[in-house]
Amino acid sequence: MCGIVGYIGTEDAKEILLRGLEKLEYRGYDSAGIAVVNDQGVHVFKEKGRIAELRKVVDIEVEGTVGIGHTRWATHGAPSRINAHPHQSESARFTLVHNGVIENYEQLKREYLSQVDLVSDTDTEVVVQLMQRFVDDGKRVEEAFRYTLSLLKGSYAIALVDKEDVDTIYVGKNKSPLLIGVKDGVNVVASDAMAMLQITNQFLEIMDEEIVIVTRDSVTIKTLDGTIVTRNPYTAELDASDIEKGTYPHFMLKEIDEQPFVIRNIIQKYQNEDGTVRLDDNIRQAMKESDRIYVIAAGTSYHAGLVGKQLIEKLAQKPVEVHIASEFLYNMPLLSENPLFIFISQSGETADLRGVLVEVKKLGYRALTITNVPGSTLSREADFTLHTYAGPEIAVASTKAYTAQMAVFTLLAVDTAKARGIELDFDPIQELGIVAAAMETLCDQKDALEKIAREYLAVTRNCFFIGRAVDYYVVLEGALKLKEISYIQAEGFAGGELKHGTIALIEEGTPVIALATQEHVNLSIRGNVKEVAARGAYPCIISMEGHHGEDDTFVIPAVHEHLTPLVAVIPMQLIAYYAALHRGCDVDKPRNLAKSVTVE
Repeated sequence: MCGIVGYIGTEDAKEILLRGLEKLEYRGYDSAGIAVVNDQGVHVFKEKGRIAELRKVVDIEVEGTVGIGHTRWATHGAPSRINAHPHQSESARFTLVHNGVIENYEQLKREYLSQVDLVSDTDTEVVVQLMQRFVDDGKRVEEAFRYTLSLLKGSYAIALVDKEDVDTIYVGKNKSPLLIGVKDGVNVVASDAMAMLQITNQFLEIMDEEIVIVTRDSVTIKTLDGTIVTRNPYTAELDASDIEKGTYPHFMLKEIDEQPFVIRNIIQKYQNEDGTVRLDDNIRQAMKESDRIYVIAAGTSYHAGLVGKQLIEKLAQKPVEVHIASEFLYNMPLLSENPLFIFISQSGETADLRGVLVEVKKLGYRALTITNVPGSTLSREADFTLHTYAGPEIAVASTKAYTAQMAVFTLLAVDTAKARGIELDFDPIQELGIVAAAMETLCDQKDALEKIAREYLAVTRNCFFIGRAVDYYVVLEGALKLKEISYIQAEGFAGGELKHGTIALIEEGTPVIALATQEHVNLSIRGNVKEVAARGAYPCIISMEGHHGEDDTFVIPAVHEHLTPLVAVIPMQLIAYYAALHRGCDVDKPRNLAKSVTVE
């Protein structure tokens, strides 16, 4: 959930590390630090808060061409300067940064470090102290590094420097993402390629339980038993301009506006010359042969999975279950005889999903990943991948990745229906084109949606969202967006369910946002609105053209009934954005949240 950078080259490392960490701010963090290595030793600077606060404590006089850096999202120990990374061993010989969670750190502390006074409350410090212990016991540094990592249970991405060897960075990985960027005379370490695009676009993937010895001129990959691994680099297909805000005040607003272009990009990538859907034959066959689809996801991607269930069941007539990854991992239901698992993850690194994928693969079942990062862990380890082509999403609250996931699900459902001989009464490519046009119309109505945010949400402490049928899945996402970035207590409910208990919370003026895009439940949801209004609620009806009423608050352009979630969510994204803006919240980096959730 946090970020790692490392640099070994010919330039001063300070600014390179700081700029790299700034590129990783979107992932979420509460403190940051860097270590710069030179002939005088290892110089550590760290601070609670943003990178801007770290910059204030970095000594500009310290120069060095080797260094490591880190942004921390607290798991063990409160956010503080002491608990921030890098951490050092007792003698200060070894300095280390770490992403992930060491599950057995208490046991390791008891068995090996009973005589060591730990400075921090973190699990990470145990790792660097173990390095010191094993080197003091006579092991060579690389041997001690491999041995230390072999003792760790849990997830880690680690970069370590040794003040007695200022020309090497030691790297290790298990379950947490980490890459090595390569270039003549310069090599870099990054948990996300975006952090080091300033240096190179050539990266080496590091697999679980591998270590890497990085110098200026070489990169040596080994397994934990010392076997050398050969692997070619790949080109990170990212444009540095894609991760800049440009003229936008926030990444979130930029990414909301990018959604029409993302839909058109998906159409282009998945369309044959004759206008039909283009998918891998192996994916098509796996979908056709399976007797049940299990969708595994978390957060916003879970909501996209609920819409995906609707699409596959309605169009392809195949049963689908949607499960929260963290629950499925420890409470697996009775499975069908020939299942196919679909994993949905914006980053492709979500730890809860990977845990399920590992178990699924042990059982011999096939898996498909839908992700925005094709070279990610989930993409590599699943049998198949569908790329969402949304481009880098920087704001913590997902917008364009969510709609891209639903668009890809649409094409998957349509293709599966065709493979099963089911005739559909609409052209999915044409209808997605209409969706993109409707999205543009909605993005041009920001003033009206800002007014709704100001009128309904300026001073409230809570808000309810209601919808029926597929609209229920959309209001779950609308409520999540609002609570994520504005900190308003928001909940989404099926329209008929609010009166089974939660209506007791309705007070005079409580905002209730109702979504009405489905003809067959239009009268029902409007009846639910009257029920809450009679008890003092302040209702806001967002409806679709053709199903709207004269007094509705906002009307969405009409699209095909199966594709309404792609457009209905945009007003909710913008309402959440403006609610957060008016309340003075940090829109792109909401408190306590991280973009890439790489710990369970």
